[in-house]
This record gives sequence, structure tokens and C-alpha cells, in this order.
Amino acid sequence: MTFQRARRPEHKRQRYEAILAAARALGTRQGVRAVSLADIAGAVGVHKSALLRYFETREEIYLRIATEDWPDWVQGMRARLAGVAVGSVSEVAAALAATLAERPLLCDLLTHASLNLERNVSLDAARAYKRATVDALAAVAAEIRTVLPELSEDDAIELVGAVNAVAASLWQAAHPPPLMQALYEEEPDLRVANFPFEPTIARLAETLILGIRAR
Repeated sequence: MTFQRARRPEHKRQRYEAILAAARALGTRQGVRAVSLADIAGAVGVHKSALLRYFETREEIYLRIATEDWPDWVQGMRARLAGVAVGSVSEVAAALAATLAERPLLCDLLTHASLNLERNVSLDAARAYKRATVDALAAVAAEIRTVLPELSEDDAIELVGAVNAVAASLWQAAHPPPLMQALYEEEPDLRVANFPFEPTIARLAETLILGIRAR
């Protein structure tokens, strides 16, 4: 940007998008937990107080990014399941795992959403995020039912919600901080909970599907 203070509507919109882009890049590179409001302001090139004209808190910025990323995941699942043979449990499980693995920031955000992002935002921001979440789960569930029509709507939504909950936890275990990585390299027998993300999600998703179908 060539302007310091955004006054015109188009400049304000550019500043808004720049804040989200900077937060997204920092979160992807450093992990959401490590990024502060000051870090985002520095990346945008403004004082921290300038960010508060657009977002009330750091948590609101990341909750907004999560809100925007849900539809992208829906599109990813739709593309992945296109042409998959009806009844293919393994393909549905693989699609869930692959599309989440392709979206590392979303997986990281899933972890932090309930832990802290939802705890320091406005009611409007929380409502927008929850609405996007509900809509995304329903949309992905509908895509899954085109391949597994024997699942009820509630069954499919339960499956998608459960896979996301597991992914939120497993992402952190599968991507440990440098200290833990060094420890695992020195003592591999301690790597008991350091599961590979995508194959583990695929295996667990397939198990969930088979269990739901057997009820």
C-alpha cells in the first residue's frame, strides 16, 4: 500500500484485506498460537491501534479467517468426491483426510477456535463463524451422502463434525514444536502420539463411517 491511513472506502477495504492476508501468512508460517496483534500490525506496516479500527481483537482476525476458509474446504471436498463410485467408504475417508491435510491453517484454526478464538470476540463475529461452520458441515455432509446415500443427514453431519474434532487435536500432535521434534529424534520410542496426520485421519474416518453404518 502507498497510503498510511485509509480514508477512502476502497483504501479501507484494501487495509482490511491486507490485515487478513498478513495474519494468514504469519499463522501459516509460525502457527496461530505464536502470532500477536503487534506481529500482524508490523507485517501490514501500521501501528497496532490502526488494526483496532477493523478488528477488536487478534482472536477476531483469526476467527474471520476461519469463517472465510470453510467454503474453500467445501469446494475441495466437492471436487474430490466428483466421480467417486457410490458406496466407496475408503474414497470418502481419503477425501476427508486429504482436503484437511491440504489446509494446514484451517486445521490449526480448528484447534484454537474453541480454546481461545471464540472467547475474546464480539457476538456478531462469533455468530458469523458458527453460521459458516454449520453451513460447511451440512454442505460437506451432503456431498458425502452422494457417495454414501445410506447415511442419514444426521449421520453424515455427525461424521464430518467428528472428523474435524479429531483433526483439530491430531494436527497439533502430528506437527510438534522444534523442542519435541528434537526429543523424538533423540528418543524415537517417545513418539507414541506423533501420528502422521493424513493417513491417520483417513483410517479413523473410515472406521467412523463403518461404525455409523453398522448402528
